[in-house]
Amino acid sequence: MLYSTVTPAEKRRLFRERLARGELLRFPGAFNPLSARLIAEKGFDGVYISGAVLSADLGLPDIGLTTLTEVAGRAKQIARMTDLPAIVDADTGFGEPMNVARTIQELEDAGLAGTHIEDQVNPKRCGHLDGKSVVDEGTAVQRIRAAADARRDENFLIMARTDIRAIEGLDAAIDRAKALVDAGADAVFPEAMRTLAEFEAMAAALDVPILANMTEFGKSELFTTTQLQSAGVSIVIWPVSLLRTAMGAAGRALDTLNEEGHLTSALGEMQHRADLYELIDYESYNRFDSGVYNFTLDETKHTKE
Repeated sequence: MLYSTVTPAEKRRLFRERLARGELLRFPGAFNPLSARLIAEKGFDGVYISGAVLSADLGLPDIGLTTLTEVAGRAKQIARMTDLPAIVDADTGFGEPMNVARTIQELEDAGLAGTHIEDQVNPKRCGHLDGKSVVDEGTAVQRIRAAADARRDENFLIMARTDIRAIEGLDAAIDRAKALVDAGADAVFPEAMRTLAEFEAMAAALDVPILANMTEFGKSELFTTTQLQSAGVSIVIWPVSLLRTAMGAAGRALDTLNEEGHLTSALGEMQHRADLYELIDYESYNRFDSGVYNFTLDETKHTKE
C-alpha cells in the first residue's frame, strides 16, 4: 500500500551488488508512477526516468527547459512507487559544478538509485538529434568530479554520459569516457552508438559498467538484450518506449471516438478496471480504511486512578 517499504539506501546497495555480478539489468522508462509499478509487476530490474519523457509530460521539447525542482519532484514520485532502483536523467546537472553538486544531493534525498550527467553544452539537445555540441574535456570532468564529491551515499550511482561519439567519432568517445571515469564516474553512458561493435569497443576499454540506450527512431540499431549482454553492456534502457506506446494508443482511441462516437470497439485494447485496481493494490487500501474506521479506543487504558 502507498509506497515501497524498501529504503532508498537498500535499493542502492542491492543495485550495486547486481551490477558487480555482471548481470544485464533492464530498465524500461516510466512516464508516471503507475507505469513504474507496471514495470515492477512485469519483472524488470529497474526503472529509468528520462529527461525527454519528463519534458514531454509537460508538453515541452527536450532542450533543457525543465528545472532541478521539477525533475527531482517527479523522479521522487516515480522512484518511491516500487522496490526497484530508479535512475534519472539529470541532463547537464542544471548549471555549474556547484549546481551539479546540489543536483546529486537533491536526487539522493528524492530516493533515486543513481543519475547520469552529460557533457553537452547547455542548453542541451536530445541525444539522437543532429546539431549537438559538447563541452571541452575539462568542463566535462569538473561536472563529474563535483557529482562524485557531493555524493553522501557511496552506493548512489554517478554515471557519466558522453555525446561526443556523434561529433568526433568512437575514439574520441572512448578517450572522453576514460577521463570521466578517472574523474569519479561509476558507469558510462555512451550516447548514440551506431553498431554492436562500438558497444563492444567501449566496454573493452573501460573497467566500469556501460549503459546502452535502445530508444526507437534514433541513431542506434535496436539490439536485443542477448546481443547487448554479449557486447559487454551492463544496463539497457528503453527511455521513451512506454510513453510512445501509450500516446500512440491514446491517439488511436481518440480517432475511434471521432469516427464511431463511442469506444466499444477499443475495449479490447484497454487496461481493464480490475487490472488497474490490482496494480494499485486497491484492496489493501480498503482493508486499511476499514481498520481505521472500526478502531475503538480501549477506555480502560485511559482511566484515571
